[in-house]
Amino acid sequence: MTGTEIRATASLASIFALRMLGLFLILPVFSVYAKSLAGGESATLIGLAMGVYGLTQSFLQIPYGIASDKFGRKKVIIIGLVLFAVGSFIAAAATDIKWVIVGRAVQGAGAISAAVTAFIADSTREEHRTKAMAMVGASIGLTFAGSMVAAPLLYKVIGMGGIFALTGILSILAILTVLFVVPDAPQVMAKRAPFRDVLVNLELMRLNYGVFALHTTQMAMFVVLPSALVRYAGLPLPEHWKIYLPVVLVSFALMLPPVFIGERRGKMKQVFVAAIGLLLLVQLGMWLVLSQATVHWTLLVALLLAFFVAFNVLEASQPSLVSRIAPPAAKGAALGVYNTLQALGLFCGGALGGWLTQHVGPVSVFMLGAGLTGAWLIIAISMNNLPRRASAQATAA
Repeated sequence: MTGTEIRATASLASIFALRMLGLFLILPVFSVYAKSLAGGESATLIGLAMGVYGLTQSFLQIPYGIASDKFGRKKVIIIGLVLFAVGSFIAAAATDIKWVIVGRAVQGAGAISAAVTAFIADSTREEHRTKAMAMVGASIGLTFAGSMVAAPLLYKVIGMGGIFALTGILSILAILTVLFVVPDAPQVMAKRAPFRDVLVNLELMRLNYGVFALHTTQMAMFVVLPSALVRYAGLPLPEHWKIYLPVVLVSFALMLPPVFIGERRGKMKQVFVAAIGLLLLVQLGMWLVLSQATVHWTLLVALLLAFFVAFNVLEASQPSLVSRIAPPAAKGAALGVYNTLQALGLFCGGALGGWLTQHVGPVSVFMLGAGLTGAWLIIAISMNNLPRRASAQATAA
């Protein structure tokens, strides 16, 4: 990768990570904090506060993606970051869980994922795009691990309001990064494609369902997993980083070889399907393990490691594939649809995970994950061979 490609990818990945920070920082502590708020005794409202961020994201990803194709990536990203900051400060000042829900909804209205991902695709050559998307995936994973470590410590020092205010301040700093650090992307000269071409493309539809299933499963899983680690591993919340951090770092080391080898040898479909199969096995394994009266914590850690290996492979490869399959002049629109389904998955995972845990039981969230992932595996097996990157095609020729 050139210096400009690295600079663009690293700076945009950091902005993408900020968006996920707004989601991940509340996961380990919000259910505890919510009990101090008016209305915070309702598990359903807690789940809604966690998931509404994804709901408003889902409404705006497509308009933002189309707008970024038409008016430019930077303008749309800055507007989204302003909304993210406003929502953060509303949530920081809230004394009622309903106002936290409002703040989270406004945070989610800063739906910059499609514009950021399209910007990365614009700024990198095809032969380096999976590396760039892997950097985004790495930033998400490291943000998650860092959130698990930092959130309990920050909560102790500055409280939940301080955490929300901090994400607002970071959003303002991100605006400065967009203005002064992120290089301008090359102009894409291509015939405008009808939005219908994006919606009815079968291969894009498969990827869109996949990201919905992946993030629904992730959010629902983490409604249950922190409590399971407290119960079976005997770890209080401030010490969960001792599990999350090494698991995430090891998972990165394990996911990179299959992704790069699959890309180079034109075997990405096999890697893709194998990762979905591993995700399915994790959900079934969690279902079986947590159904037992006695659970050894090492089984949970092993399953968590397998989850992150699968998650990181899928999170790194799917946006790259969307950017290759989509018409060149409609990458923002295609990634808007893709990120809409991602955001809907985050909302559904939080909301359904909370509801199922309260009304059916914690193990039921893994039944949900297994069903969604099993359907995804069937869809993925029948998909066409995934497109190879340009340099691999040239080598094969």
